[in-house]
Amino acid sequence: MPEPILIAVATTLATKAATGLYDLVKRKFSGDVKATAALETAAPEDPKTLQALAERLETAQAQDAEFAEALREKWAEVSVEQHAESGGVNNQITGAVSGKVLQAGDIHGNVSF
Repeated sequence: MPEPILIAVATTLATKAATGLYDLVKRKFSGDVKATAALETAAPEDPKTLQALAERLETAQAQDAEFAEALREKWAEVSVEQHAESGGVNNQITGAVSGKVLQAGDIHGNVSF
């Protein structure tokens, strides 16, 4: 199962909103018909297509360390841009979580679990 961050990347790719990120992945997938199809058919409202794209990204990263690094760098840039556009709030969790998590922008008052 792909890392949650790859699902987030796949979702962003499906919207085609991050041109630089999309172009990076499209170049990487250019020689692989199935990977290209996964990129082009990914739809934000269809979790199965996002999962398929995330799996292709995971495979590409495992096979190419340079691509893995470039993908993470480009994703970091996109995340910062999205963060600024959304008013400075970017709630994201990657990896395993054990325990309680609170994600929020502005909180006025107390929070208790």
